[in-house]
Amino acid sequence: MSVEIREIKTKKDIKKAVDFVYKLYKDEPNWVPPIRKSELEYFDPQKNPAIRKFDGKFYLILKDGKVAGRFGAAVSYPYNEKTGKKYVRIIRPEFIDDEEVFDAMIDTIKKYGRERGMELMHGPLSFSNLEPQGVLVQGHEYLSPTLSVFHKKYYQKHFERVGFVKENDWIEFRITISDEEVNKAKTAVPKILERFKIKVVHFKSIKQAKEQYLEKFYKTLNDAFVKVPYAIPLDEELQEYYTRKYIDMLNPKYLRVAFKNDEFVGFVIGIPSLSKALQKSKGRLFPFGIFHILRALYGKNDTLEFIMAAVHPKFRIFGAGALIVADMLLDFVAQGGKYLETDGILEVNKESLNNWKQFKNKVQHKRRRIYVREID
Repeated sequence: MSVEIREIKTKKDIKKAVDFVYKLYKDEPNWVPPIRKSELEYFDPQKNPAIRKFDGKFYLILKDGKVAGRFGAAVSYPYNEKTGKKYVRIIRPEFIDDEEVFDAMIDTIKKYGRERGMELMHGPLSFSNLEPQGVLVQGHEYLSPTLSVFHKKYYQKHFERVGFVKENDWIEFRITISDEEVNKAKTAVPKILERFKIKVVHFKSIKQAKEQYLEKFYKTLNDAFVKVPYAIPLDEELQEYYTRKYIDMLNPKYLRVAFKNDEFVGFVIGIPSLSKALQKSKGRLFPFGIFHILRALYGKNDTLEFIMAAVHPKFRIFGAGALIVADMLLDFVAQGGKYLETDGILEVNKESLNNWKQFKNKVQHKRRRIYVREID
């Protein structure tokens, strides 16, 4: 049986790459389909500027003429300069449970890397830390959060079979909010904010937040990215792309920025879980998917997902991030919220882990892994 690797070049190829994933996971009860429009744009270099900036290409894997997988290969020269290593990235691979298919993918990525002088390959990654990354190696029995990943269990087996080893893990927590924690926050948070002279800003519209704080938002994020694995600063074009993709869809109730005097302290972004809404809509906005999504964003929802946060280093020493989270938590609980889902936290990032240490009823329920190996 023959395996063919074919570069994605046309709109028809992009559609095949996107459709493949919906077919692969259609019987997985805990998989959450991404928004199809967003996925089609992700694979299109005319819509996604990161493909051009990263020296990247996407491919289809065909077996006996049928789509059996898709993946990308890319080199981030700024990230390689940052780390002093020569990496090629494995970009968002998806594939059937077939050794021949997987091996053909890895051989293509090795060749892509060799041609560009690379020495290591790692992934699964994307073009930015604002995108889902890693292989799910723990937590298949839990519903996937809106912006996390879900993979077939055999993915881990195939990576390790050909010599990949762990480079880093992201871990995620599910937190059950207790009345005791809510009462404590109601009493303590205002006092601590006053003590450190921190003002937390709430918003009535995303337009207001963008007009007043978008520039500071991305500057703080880029400053935080300096030391974060796999991340590089986002230029103006990428900022516009991610603003359209993520910021514009937010419920402003769960966006916070904070100041100390006139200094920008940082921000926290949460989103009411869209997981069940996206399952109902099958990832389509129309004709009815948009109503499921809007109901989840603005209606009754028992789960809040924290998807992004950054705090200036000089303010981390007194737990500014945890204070902003707690301020948002009070609004969420007042709307009937019961559960929190954290974003992926690098298990070696003690500062980020400390933002959640005050919660007692939490389960570390998911783990995503980045693999690495030499190019032989």
